[in-house]
Amino acid sequence: MGERQQVSTREDPMKSSFKNALLSAVFTVAATVGWNVSAYADGEKYVLIEHSPDSETFWNTVKNGASLAAKEVGAEVTFRNPPTGDLADMVRIIQQTTAEAPSGIIVTIPDADLVGGPIADAVAKGIPVVTMNTGTAEQSKKLGALLHVGQPEFDAGEGAGERAKAAGIKSFLCVNSLFPNVAGEQRCQGFAKGLGVELGKQMIDSGTDAAEIANRVKAYLSANPDTGAVLTLGPMTAIPTIQALKDNGMAGNIFFATFDLNPDISKAIKDGVINFAIDQQPFLQGYLPVITLTNYLRYGVVPANSVLSGPGFVTKDNIKLVESLAGQYR
Repeated sequence: MGERQQVSTREDPMKSSFKNALLSAVFTVAATVGWNVSAYADGEKYVLIEHSPDSETFWNTVKNGASLAAKEVGAEVTFRNPPTGDLADMVRIIQQTTAEAPSGIIVTIPDADLVGGPIADAVAKGIPVVTMNTGTAEQSKKLGALLHVGQPEFDAGEGAGERAKAAGIKSFLCVNSLFPNVAGEQRCQGFAKGLGVELGKQMIDSGTDAAEIANRVKAYLSANPDTGAVLTLGPMTAIPTIQALKDNGMAGNIFFATFDLNPDISKAIKDGVINFAIDQQPFLQGYLPVITLTNYLRYGVVPANSVLSGPGFVTKDNIKLVESLAGQYR
């Protein structure tokens, strides 16, 4: 069912105790929830469930954050996802994980109507849940989760659109590989609002095959040669789009924004092919849920509010600060 990696580590007891005290101090006793919390005991077993297919490299940074947090607190974290991105498969994974009764679940909300019920069922069975990445703080609270760690997708898209508008852009192509994840449309809608235009046929379903993505981008731009900008929603679409723009001679000559970072995107920013990347800090999306669950289970403390991990904007002016960390910590 998409289980791919497990991390299990222990530290020296005195060192671990000191770190746990520091971690507890970071999170002020700000809110309590209805679960019964246990006395301190390390070795908690967490499962992180996300919605993307195996081909999406974005999650490597999330896993790095969760794995480091697990190492620091002496817990275990297992990663699961639907290999093809099928949300019905994700529902089954959540249900199976709930039946295993782990210490805590970390999960995305790609479609609240589909996965919300299984997430709420896990909460009802007494499993503490932290939602992350896709979804909203409001959805997370409604499902009974401790909190949400992520980027408000519409707002991130709107901020990107405002930057494009300031550069004189009036039209765009949104390359969306995230169907049926509602976050993709929210990003495109936000960008359209930031530009001051309606979102219509300029949002295309690109699919997830790299060659097909490149072909669909070239086909759209050929049919709509006056398009002012291209927006891609992550490395899966950004990398084929970079190639498409090189193929048709538009690389560096069309405004190009993308969500997320990796080494290829960083290079494209330095080369002037991509104007900016929208950074949602995926490392924190993996790291903070593990720390939050651990502090909740051991000490009964949890932050009062959800955490906005983005958006931040990476341009040629600040790329040196993050390029060496892209794909690992950024």
